[in-house]
Amino acid sequence: MRRFLLILFLAPLSALAEGTDRLKNFVETTRSAKADFTQTVTGNNAKKPQQASGEMQFSRPGKFRWSYDKPYEQLIVGDGDKLWIYDKDLEQVTVKSLDQALGGSPAALLAGSNEIEKSFALQNAGTKDGLEWLEAIPKMPDSTFSTVRMGFDNSGLKVMELNDHFGQQTLIKFSNLQKNPEFAAQTFEFTPPKGADVIGE
Repeated sequence: MRRFLLILFLAPLSALAEGTDRLKNFVETTRSAKADFTQTVTGNNAKKPQQASGEMQFSRPGKFRWSYDKPYEQLIVGDGDKLWIYDKDLEQVTVKSLDQALGGSPAALLAGSNEIEKSFALQNAGTKDGLEWLEAIPKMPDSTFSTVRMGFDNSGLKVMELNDHFGQQTLIKFSNLQKNPEFAAQTFEFTPPKGADVIGE
């Protein structure tokens, strides 16, 4: 599967906090963040794992920028109003309403509003691999994902595991986190390149 539309971020938390406490602390204390990420997709009859990597940036609520640089270049930008997806190889831009796109997505957990429990049922999922885990189940019946698992250590969110309704799993690992950096206004702006096909709104 060539396309990825996934989003997540990070925040430091107390040593003894459980997964739900760590997420709520993240929501309360992190207004912006940037980090590198690696992404691996498995399952859904794929012959081998599909891997990608890049950099993510976000500013709450609703502004984010995901830049994929390997194995192909793709850019995903939420400007607070619209969601833009630009595929450089195809010279194609897809645009849709940000509110509609976020919904019960992983992006809503991290870059959305503070009212995460309106869209997700949260529960602690114990400790594994040195991380405190949280499981979030979307309340929206049309959500793409069946469950979202998040693993935290004392430095913040380290791993996100996304499971869809078709048996596919996406694992995202973060590194080089910077919490609450200042971003230039144009960081979360997007203008379709000249000659690109624009699909959507």
